[in-house]
Amino acid sequence: QVQLVESGGGLVQAGDSLRLSCKASGRSVSSEGVTWYRQAPGKERVFVAVIGHLGTTLYGDSVKGRFTISRDNATNTVYLQMNNLKPEDAAIYYCSLIMYWGQGTQVTVSS
Repeated sequence: QVQLVESGGGLVQAGDSLRLSCKASGRSVSSEGVTWYRQAPGKERVFVAVIGHLGTTLYGDSVKGRFTISRDNATNTVYLQMNNLKPEDAAIYYCSLIMYWGQGTQVTVSS
C-alpha cells in the first residue's frame, strides 16, 4: 500500500521561505513521478511542480523561479523548496504519486 505524508507547512511572512516534504512508503519516488499541487480556499486544486522518474522537473507559471522540487532517493522523500513566498501562495499543499495522495500540509503567508 502506498502512503504519502506531507510536512513542513506553517505560517510565514511574505518573502520568507519554507521547505515542504513528501515522505513516501510502499513505492519508490525514483520509479514514478511525484507531483505537488495546492488548493486555496474556495478554489480548485492546481498544479505546482512535478519531478519525473528521470529527474526532469516542471513548474507552474506562478511559481517558476521561486520554487524548486527535488528528491532524496535514500529517504524516499520529495521536497518542495519555496522561496520568496507571497500571500497568493497560501494554500493546502498536496503531493501525489500515481493515483495516491497525501493528507496535505497548510501554508499560510501573511503580508
